[in-house]
Amino acid sequence: MSQNQKNGSVVAIITMFFLYAMIAFVTNLGAPIGVIWKNQPGIDGNNMLGMMGNFMNFFAYLFMGIPAGKMLTKVGYKKTALIGIAVGFVGVLIQYLSSFPEGIPGFCIYLLGAFISGFSVCILNTVVNPMLNLLGGGGNRGNQLNLIGGTLNSLTGTLTPLVVGALIGEVTKSTAMADVNLVLYIAMAVFAVAFCILFFVPIEDPEMGRVTADTKFEHSPWSFRHCTLGVIAIFVYVGVEVGIPGALNFYLSDGSDKGAGLVENAAKIGGAVAAMYWLLMLCGRLVSGFIAGKVSSRQLMLGTTSVAMVLILAAMFVPKTNTVTMPLFDIMQFKFWTATVPMSALLLVLCGLCTSIMWASIFNLATEGLGKYTAQASGIFMMMVVGGGVLPLIQGWFSNFMGYMPSYFVYLLAVAYMFYYALIGCKNVNKDIPV
Repeated sequence: MSQNQKNGSVVAIITMFFLYAMIAFVTNLGAPIGVIWKNQPGIDGNNMLGMMGNFMNFFAYLFMGIPAGKMLTKVGYKKTALIGIAVGFVGVLIQYLSSFPEGIPGFCIYLLGAFISGFSVCILNTVVNPMLNLLGGGGNRGNQLNLIGGTLNSLTGTLTPLVVGALIGEVTKSTAMADVNLVLYIAMAVFAVAFCILFFVPIEDPEMGRVTADTKFEHSPWSFRHCTLGVIAIFVYVGVEVGIPGALNFYLSDGSDKGAGLVENAAKIGGAVAAMYWLLMLCGRLVSGFIAGKVSSRQLMLGTTSVAMVLILAAMFVPKTNTVTMPLFDIMQFKFWTATVPMSALLLVLCGLCTSIMWASIFNLATEGLGKYTAQASGIFMMMVVGGGVLPLIQGWFSNFMGYMPSYFVYLLAVAYMFYYALIGCKNVNKDIPV
């Protein structure tokens, strides 16, 4: 490899890292920005409508999951990445434009932007992992680059609610999208720079694997019971992962009797506490990288789902008057501070350690023994990311009349299903199907 090729690869790797980070940055805008929209005229505190931006972002996966994979094989990695970046820029730009019309018209424009952004992150999710593996030359080096990218992904997932919460401070009727334009400027700038860099960096497509046009598929991933149940597990998992901190942000930011009752800087506290959840997810992923080689995916799932159920149950029944002081981080002043929050908030934040390992574990269990059907299953799993929009929407609807903490039964049931999957559902009972 020439020196120019090596330099090009380094630039491409760094660009992929930025895109990996942008996936979480753009995705995690939904819940904290929803805090703004739910208090706008015409929406009037409706939690379900407040979660609509998050829903639209994930809803896009249902339409783009399989087409993104087909795009990858048809036009190649580089062009697919460029398309994803361009779509992401347009999606964020439309969200920015939603700050001009007031009320419902602006909300509808925002939802369109969130939906288009969902197309982008779905495309980028499809291309970034294999491209980093390609740029790393496969093997341990390729896996190492993906782990670094995953860490950056978790880091920006932590920063998004932190920055949005700090920009909002305290939610009032006058709080508007214009108050968080900074994060939208950052997103558009990164997308624009990444597009320009990637456009000029030469990247060769890898071999597409042993599945060719001549490969015959006598069955489908749906023929495998453990895969079908795993698809459901992925659907509810993404809902749990996104919904727990999203609803917690709504709860802490709500200054009414139904909310946590925080008097000052409620949105700032809500965003900072939600960020701690994502930070613990980052820590959990780092730690699991060291223990995953010694502990099976099934054992990890059984252990973490058990702990998560206990934490959610405790959060649902601990009185709001039971409080705890949490260390938080102020991104604007770049210093730590503390805030007194209901103990239920801390319990839900700790769930981040549990959810950190679930995606990879479910994926491993659901694709074990699939052989040539693995690629098809991956496309189906990408579609099921839509659960990240559906479950929070359902929980938001229940919270309108049940209250925030009681409505967490939605996530409790979802985690209970994942426990069942790890205990019984993951067993491959279709070993007689040729793969």
